Amino acid sequence: MKHYLSRLEASVKAHWNDKALCTWKGESFTFGQMAGYIEKFHILFAAAGVEKMDKVAICAKNSARWGISFLSVNTYGAVAVPILADFHPESVNALVDHSESIVLITDNDIWKKLDIDRMPALRGVISAADFSLLHCRDRKLQKAMDTLEDLFMKKFPHGFSPDDVSYPAGNDGDLALINYTSGTTSAPKGVMLRYECISSNVEFGLKRIPVSPGDTLVSMLPLAHMYGMAFEFLYPLCGGATVYFLGKTPTPSLLLGAMASVRPYLIITVPLVMEKIFRNSIQPVISRPVMKALLHLPGIRRVILNKIRAKLLGAFGGNVKMIIMGGAPLNPEVEEWFRRIGLPYTVGYGMTECAPLLGYEDCGRFVARSCGKCVDRCEVRIDSDDPEHVPGEIQARGVNVMSGYYRNPEATEAAFTPDGWLRTGDLGVIDSDGNIFIRGRSKNMILSSNGQNIYPEEVEAVVNSQPYVVESVVVDRESRLVALTYIDREKAESDGLDAASVAAAVQAASNKALPSYSRISKVEIVDEPFEKTPKMSIRRFLYK
Repeated sequence: MKHYLSRLEASVKAHWNDKALCTWKGESFTFGQMAGYIEKFHILFAAAGVEKMDKVAICAKNSARWGISFLSVNTYGAVAVPILADFHPESVNALVDHSESIVLITDNDIWKKLDIDRMPALRGVISAADFSLLHCRDRKLQKAMDTLEDLFMKKFPHGFSPDDVSYPAGNDGDLALINYTSGTTSAPKGVMLRYECISSNVEFGLKRIPVSPGDTLVSMLPLAHMYGMAFEFLYPLCGGATVYFLGKTPTPSLLLGAMASVRPYLIITVPLVMEKIFRNSIQPVISRPVMKALLHLPGIRRVILNKIRAKLLGAFGGNVKMIIMGGAPLNPEVEEWFRRIGLPYTVGYGMTECAPLLGYEDCGRFVARSCGKCVDRCEVRIDSDDPEHVPGEIQARGVNVMSGYYRNPEATEAAFTPDGWLRTGDLGVIDSDGNIFIRGRSKNMILSSNGQNIYPEEVEAVVNSQPYVVESVVVDRESRLVALTYIDREKAESDGLDAASVAAAVQAASNKALPSYSRISKVEIVDEPFEKTPKMSIRRFLYK
């Protein structure tokens, strides 16, 4: 396995004048310009007394400069601490302090909301907008920033060239970053990931998801989350691709506009985004009476489905080779239609603690409703006497797996089995071919009064397939299943239905499709969408 920084170094030297990192409708940097900024950060850190393994936090919205900031920290040998820009200012204060970060790189508007007194270890704060100093407590850092251009010119009097680029590659087992989880069931924990964890994921991407110089990609997931960082940033960049960052939460119009212009070779997303596209663009077409009739005619059906696929891929720029989803299960009804259409999709499986990948299969060999097979350099087992048929906790070990949680030995001990396997907290089975099927979260599992295991995610998939339902959370109330449901009220009202009528219809239709032990006793309509993590998983602990 090759160190990812060796891959990066080779990519920088080979594509010096090609675009590397771009902010959509904003700044863009070639590989050479990116490398120049990285070198300036190295000079700044060295002059300011930042040492290897010191912590540098990054809390900013996605941008090309976010990418440069992260690579500057990682190639210097300091420890990057990505913090989600959507976190509450109080949480940012706490995480910067908990991580013992001595430098913070952040957006100007985020900085205005923070309390420097809550972050006593900080020596300085750098703007993610232009790399200027926003705050400084350290004379050495101030002097280094004031003289940075002179120091750079002195080191490279004849100019900075590809021959001057050299990144460390002998530190595979060293701590590379502390990534604070967004938490669907608890407060954030600092996941400690080594360079080899990142390298293993990058290497897997380069091997299984081919990328060529000149390829382009739209990055829409948070860079402070490992899914977006590894597969929308580090892996394509190491392959010589150009990455365009959407600096804000993508609306459908913004996303499709960027896709049409950038023409990405790959789409990395979460199921919720693709489910929304299905509900808004495909379902209205296939639900028309005349279309339903035509779809029953074999010859015409294939022509119609091919046209739907071509139109959908065309909306993504017309150059997409694969759509990879992860972070949550894909709705079975939506997945069935994607397969009928012939969409080149696959669903992977991972978690922050594995940097992030554990399961993947190419779209041509992907088995419906699975989340792929165990990735290279890792092992997966099911804690069950019959792992093919009886769900048990999915457990993992290997190069991708974290070292533990930063300054949290109790959580670290609880995360691993006595024989060293990571407890994922997910329940699932593995078939004879190695395909992993997730049944739900172990913390979410509901035990019925007759001893039957109920996985709320499976019930929710049925509820979510009903007309007008946008999303749902199934909870246990006094041994009765209640489906908290957020609906499209506007569409329901335009069809002459009130919330109570929709609730009754959803309950009746869902219960017809559910086994007797997991039928819903009540459907409650909620007024607002459920609060989610950045990877669009519902924060279930808020809804009990």
